[in-house]
Amino acid sequence: MPTSQQHVNTDTPLGANLVADGATFRTWAPTALEVYVAVNHTGQNSSIDSLKSSENLLVKDANGYWGGFVPGVRAGDLYRFYVVGTGSEGFKRDPYARELEFDGYPDCDCIVCEPANYQWHDADFHPPACNDLIVYQFHIGVFYAKDNNGNDIRQHRVNKILDVTDRIEYWVDLGVNAVMPLPFQEYQGENSLGYNGTDIFSPEMDYCVRKNDLAPYLAKVNRLLTAKGYDPLSANQIEGQSNQFKVFIDLCHLYGIAVITDVVYNHAGGGFDDQSIKFFDRQPYTSDNNSLYFTDQDHAGGRVFAFWKKEVRQFLIDNATALVEEYHVDGLRYDQVTVIAESGGWNFAQDLANTVRFIKPSAVQIAEYWGNERWKGVAASPNGMGFDVGYSDVLRDSLREVIAETTGGSLARVNLDKLRDALYFTHKNPGRWTAFQCIENHDLLDFNHTGRDRQPRIAALADPSNARSWYARSRAKVATGLLLTAPGIPMIFMGQEFLEDKYWTDWPGRPELLIWWEGLEGKDKVMSDQHRFTRELMWLRRKYPALRGEGLNVHHVHNDNRVIAFQRWLSNSGRDVVIVASLNERTFYNRSYRVGFPGGGHWQEVFNSDIYDEWFNPNVQGNYGGVMADGPAWDGMPTSAQITLPANSLLVFAKDNA
Repeated sequence: MPTSQQHVNTDTPLGANLVADGATFRTWAPTALEVYVAVNHTGQNSSIDSLKSSENLLVKDANGYWGGFVPGVRAGDLYRFYVVGTGSEGFKRDPYARELEFDGYPDCDCIVCEPANYQWHDADFHPPACNDLIVYQFHIGVFYAKDNNGNDIRQHRVNKILDVTDRIEYWVDLGVNAVMPLPFQEYQGENSLGYNGTDIFSPEMDYCVRKNDLAPYLAKVNRLLTAKGYDPLSANQIEGQSNQFKVFIDLCHLYGIAVITDVVYNHAGGGFDDQSIKFFDRQPYTSDNNSLYFTDQDHAGGRVFAFWKKEVRQFLIDNATALVEEYHVDGLRYDQVTVIAESGGWNFAQDLANTVRFIKPSAVQIAEYWGNERWKGVAASPNGMGFDVGYSDVLRDSLREVIAETTGGSLARVNLDKLRDALYFTHKNPGRWTAFQCIENHDLLDFNHTGRDRQPRIAALADPSNARSWYARSRAKVATGLLLTAPGIPMIFMGQEFLEDKYWTDWPGRPELLIWWEGLEGKDKVMSDQHRFTRELMWLRRKYPALRGEGLNVHHVHNDNRVIAFQRWLSNSGRDVVIVASLNERTFYNRSYRVGFPGGGHWQEVFNSDIYDEWFNPNVQGNYGGVMADGPAWDGMPTSAQITLPANSLLVFAKDNA
């Protein structure tokens, strides 16, 4: 059937969009000479002469958008654009395509989708407040995959998002309340960190399951659904690639876990094919300045977006909007906002943040911004870009430096002053939660990075000679413990919670670099002990509001003793906590170490890291039943208590046991 202008106007969405009796197709190609839509008519069997007919020709409007309506189109139909430009002509994938055909990428068709066909179950879900978040970062392609017999199958293929549904109950038990997968937009190749996306509206096909392989996954999905009282799904309800991501997000919500998606709006690609978004209107390839969506500047192997063009800005904002509205994501982690800000995208960043906040005020927006004035990432416009949370490397780097200093032995100088200052660092006050904190992440630990860009896991940093020694175990507990008791939003990188000590890679064909789940499952007691430690500390953070509050007073720093202590509180709650961390290799026995407390009376020892070493540690040292703060004023506090302080440990004291 020929195209027409029925249902098409300046408000018609870009891409392929189903209407009552067909679909509209609309794309931006201002300098193209002709743009055709090929519906179920592409690939090797296409006749270009028959395709380039008036029946398939779209109409260009005054703003450079080509559009048309094709009757009879249904969900699942295939399409591509055929663009005739001044430099070349040929097929182009729709930049707004919601899914791509499994076979043949990059020479593949787009799929017409109905984004509303997934029936959500998450109407009652409310994401945690920003200050309550505990985030878990992972890479879909190498994270977790087992067959029905419990065999690890990660090394044989790229893992699928439906494989990850097996870890939802694990996360719930662990205590995280938000997960943050690395980018899952379509990228070239089978494996990647995900920061080289080329088709950003379409999920990465290698993370999805074909129809004939869905049966075992459907059983897993339905077990989780029915456990929450919902009817099981049928295979056709999770057949689509986007629906497989939606069911994962839906299940996370049903189990109380928010999903923050990692997006890359500073650049695209790490290489482009002829049918990609680059040179979309097929201008001559004489200069990269002719590329419709991009500048001629490189970043991370790809091309920086042309932020001065309103159409490009809208393209990226539309993508964020689709993730929030169609995928129900609870937040966005914006990769390298620094590049955006330095490439003329400051106003775009403001518009992006404001739009997402308008659409979904509860969606947390996390900016990886490394500008000289980092507070501007979270400051409101006009002075700032207006994101909610900003990355911080201050606590990460100072804590890593301190842990590294301890490896010099018991007499080595350890400077806790920088750690004290790092605990105070924030992008906004009040608003200590605006600092996004981690001590491990995908960049630092990437096996393929070199030099300072690659740093060891905390376990290996804590004892380079033996990542399973007491030194490694206990120092890693202190490091993770400080992360989870410090102000800001803490993020754990996959495997950190159970003392994984290897670098990681995005290629599943390197089994020696995959997370060793078997260690947690009984083959390494050190791992299971560390997991118990992390789990119970996460739940302690969720239990005590003071650990998520605004109040902070680092009142005790003793470099010679290698001890630091700080108070956390929530205004007017009366439920203060005191955290004492020691990196001393000897124990202060028999309540011989004096620390200031903010109030007198009995303080319960509600957490002691020493008990988790070779759980249950029969030689644990601590303050059984708590301590009595009835001593003299100390550390600038009105009173004090003498405590037993185990070697390389973290203690938490609270007035109540909640």
